[in-house]
Amino acid sequence: MNTLNRMRTTSKAVMSTVRVVVAASAIAACIATPSWADTFIFETGSPTTQLASLSRRPSPGKAETETADDFPLQETTVITGAKIFGLIPAGTSLDNIRDVEVEVYQIFSDKNSDVSRTSGPPTFTTPNAPTRVNSPADVEIDTATRAKTEGTLAISTRVLNSSFRVDATVLNGISVGGGSAGEFTGEEVEITITFTSPIVLPSGQYFFRPEVLLSNGGDFRYLSGPRPIPGGSALSPDRQAWIRNSTLAPDWLRIGTDIIGVGAFNMAFSLNGETVPDVGTPGRTNCHGRSLSALAHQFGGIEQAASGLGFSNVQALQTAFAVFCEPTTE
Repeated sequence: MNTLNRMRTTSKAVMSTVRVVVAASAIAACIATPSWADTFIFETGSPTTQLASLSRRPSPGKAETETADDFPLQETTVITGAKIFGLIPAGTSLDNIRDVEVEVYQIFSDKNSDVSRTSGPPTFTTPNAPTRVNSPADVEIDTATRAKTEGTLAISTRVLNSSFRVDATVLNGISVGGGSAGEFTGEEVEITITFTSPIVLPSGQYFFRPEVLLSNGGDFRYLSGPRPIPGGSALSPDRQAWIRNSTLAPDWLRIGTDIIGVGAFNMAFSLNGETVPDVGTPGRTNCHGRSLSALAHQFGGIEQAASGLGFSNVQALQTAFAVFCEPTTE
């Protein structure tokens, strides 16, 4: 690990502030004061020198390649931002980061993926994947996709290290036993993402998948994070990082176990936002009304809720929770 330019290492954990409810005296009716949503922070730790895995948007002559790692939500959460770490070719201007796209996947199951393509339980193998157990689903949650070119996220970037070397890379040889493409040295960059259209997700286990497009034809190599996680983890099980390209899709392969053949990897990223535990349940008829009522109570008004959660206006918040409240497959 590069100790000269390392960021603060924290465990994969979900940290929440304590909500305070003030009650009236025992003689009067108990009336709770408005309470702010709890802060949500999820961090995997400092980038390591173990691995850089291709994660790029499609472009002429280059296939889309996705790298994903898992994260937990213990309560319904509005995700307002993220941070990713990776390598770009040495000498590349940050202005060449043309697009960043984020997708979120559920955990593979018969409710969100085509299990008929597989051998079935317990391994769910396919001709190209030894197992799909604990992998991302076949397809993303379409309502959670955000992209810079679509105006649904904004980015800020900085170089952390002008010369950062990793021991292994996974690029185009995405197949069982394909192995590492060798070491690589490039500029270590930090990309901070603000979701101008925040992502609302119910509690559960998910995969986070960012992709980056460089306008100069170079590739973004997503950096690994520590494994095991220093200080313990609220993530159990930790499902490790998976990868696929347009040729392998809808299947995924484990970067360490399937491709490199040794160990398992996590990726270096963080997520932040606010928990909103009192909102409605997706699929129920009262979900939207209950959600808006709960948010108004938490923030002291619906306008304050929209502002506090990062929505551009009340209508944007109402629309996001209308989508959230639609029946889900899982």
